[in-house]
Amino acid sequence: MSFPDITAELAAAMPGLRGAFVANAPLAPLSWFRTGGPAQVLFTPADEDDLALFLANLPEGVPLTVIGLGSNLLVRDGGVPGVVLRLGKAFAEVSVEEGSRVRAGAGAPDVKVARAAAEAGIDGLAFLRGIPGAVGGALRMNGGAYGGEVKDVLVAARALDRRGRRHVLSCADMQFSYRHAGVPEDLVFVEALFEGRPGDPAAILARMNEITEARAATQPVNTRTGGSTFKNPDGAKAWQLVDAAGCRGLRIGQAQVSEMHCNFLVNLGGATATEIENLGEEVRRRVQAHSGVMLAWEIKRVGVA
Repeated sequence: MSFPDITAELAAAMPGLRGAFVANAPLAPLSWFRTGGPAQVLFTPADEDDLALFLANLPEGVPLTVIGLGSNLLVRDGGVPGVVLRLGKAFAEVSVEEGSRVRAGAGAPDVKVARAAAEAGIDGLAFLRGIPGAVGGALRMNGGAYGGEVKDVLVAARALDRRGRRHVLSCADMQFSYRHAGVPEDLVFVEALFEGRPGDPAAILARMNEITEARAATQPVNTRTGGSTFKNPDGAKAWQLVDAAGCRGLRIGQAQVSEMHCNFLVNLGGATATEIENLGEEVRRRVQAHSGVMLAWEIKRVGVA
């Protein structure tokens, strides 16, 4: 399907904007599931000032959806109305600072942050190697893996609101809980400052290699997947509940619950987003029928069916 082209209207409302608008931009190539419809408009800002200009002038009635690397994202088949915002290279810088600190743009891959910290002898950030996304997503969902969470290492985050105003939030301001940040949904994160502790680079890199090997051995990392599908409920692990409900290997069309790790849904090659989402809902139904637990989605689902 395609949406009406509103790029000229948006550009006229934002004189001086330097970023790029693309009408009816395919989003499937930007999602690790490799499925889903287009964005009505895809916008990539040139830098933070450009993003502020865009947000300050975006009409209130135009929906805004922010995406990152697409690793924990399901784009529905009907596409995403309004503007999809994706931060590019201008937001992917990573730098090391005094006090065992690392400053990273929201578009920087988590693994890039972990590697920079390791090479600088900063311990405590190696867990980011296990999160296949970008810093912005890790902030939004208090990303965690292999014993660490963003809330353990975040000093402050910078963000812009829907009016283009800048905000600095402390770790306490973020109101972190399990896989969740309690800040307003309209905040667009642009940067994070992390703090670790002094460590031995060789030992930290060895830990990162252990994480890489563990992921490869236990997760379907070389398939079209969106990562962990469901949040772990209190006192339980989602994959164990899915397995106990008999859902390992369950299929709907070309969507399947991974045989390797059954908290992962995979696209076998031609799955639609509807098949993937319906499979997830069927898993939730079966788990609730078996154990009484209603699993919550961890994957971000955007757009219209």
